Amino acid sequence: MEIERELKAESDLKPLPDPNNLGFGIHFTDHMFVMEYDEAHGWHGPRIVPYQNFSLDPAAVVLHYGQAIFEGLKAYRGSDGHIRLFRPMENMKRMNRSAWRMCMPAIDEDMILKAIKELVSIESRWVPDQHGTSLYIRPFMIASEAFLGVRPAREYIFSIILCPVGAYYAEGFNPVKIFVTEKFVRAAKGGVGEAKTAGNYAASLMASEEAKQMGFTQVLWLDAAERKYVEEVGTMNIFFLMDDILVTPALSGSILPGITRDSVIRLAGSWGIKVQERPVSIDEIIEKADSGRLQESFGSGTAAVISPVASLYYKGKEIRINQGKTGPLAQRLFDEITAIQFGDKKDKFGWIEIVK
Repeated sequence: MEIERELKAESDLKPLPDPNNLGFGIHFTDHMFVMEYDEAHGWHGPRIVPYQNFSLDPAAVVLHYGQAIFEGLKAYRGSDGHIRLFRPMENMKRMNRSAWRMCMPAIDEDMILKAIKELVSIESRWVPDQHGTSLYIRPFMIASEAFLGVRPAREYIFSIILCPVGAYYAEGFNPVKIFVTEKFVRAAKGGVGEAKTAGNYAASLMASEEAKQMGFTQVLWLDAAERKYVEEVGTMNIFFLMDDILVTPALSGSILPGITRDSVIRLAGSWGIKVQERPVSIDEIIEKADSGRLQESFGSGTAAVISPVASLYYKGKEIRINQGKTGPLAQRLFDEITAIQFGDKKDKFGWIEIVK
């Protein structure tokens, strides 16, 4: 499908925000991508248009039954001036896995990647060049059919919006404090935990708010069945370096398969570090911490890349990690991944797509 363009006049373009005060998810660019789906025509009408509101019927299925999925990736401006995407096809594949789980129509992965590149190229002035900044890319799909009844919708909207962003956490790359919740669960095996669907994030809000009120940055979720095994942090996958082995919970159907997670596993393995994907109990973490064998911990995700963990708080006990400091492995992974993303190091894995 050819992508139509309806672009703003240069005189109507928004002023760029202060690159030193971008925040995250606050400022949005001048244009967006949109197309629609119905059973008679499939996906149709792909176009780049001025950023604008949708018109939805009050009975739209997304508003009542939660058929909504999304992805998150970034565009990076390197010191050479080129704009790069990091493993974007993995985002497209994951979006289709989410669509399948939520009974939504698949997208043409190559076509959507083309749309992302074209939109980012049009909005290239919005890609910041300050250290630690990027252009966040949010593809998403919602059920737009007007119908009250529990069945998959027959009409959908797919869109891509962009926003320039700084650090996701206020702490930046400094270590964060995480609350381990026993009261709430994020997802159960057999549910939709491995899909990037809106309801998963709605379900996490209460625990996240309680954690923030107690002074913690994020929540670490335990499994739904036993409240024993570590799963993931609210916006990140989690890693532990124990006895010189890098351990992360195995993908079990209730954990989001993170693209940065996979990048960490592949990078660490290429450096000769032993990596294990396996069940990890909170009791094991405590035992390893008490015996001095828990060397460091960090989260991984598109928004923060690598986020060192200073401490976990569980059942009234603080588990301090590496004296609350950033560990050398977390620092090395952050430096390596960001260097690849910005074009400062050779991309030996073939992860980078050049936009322009």
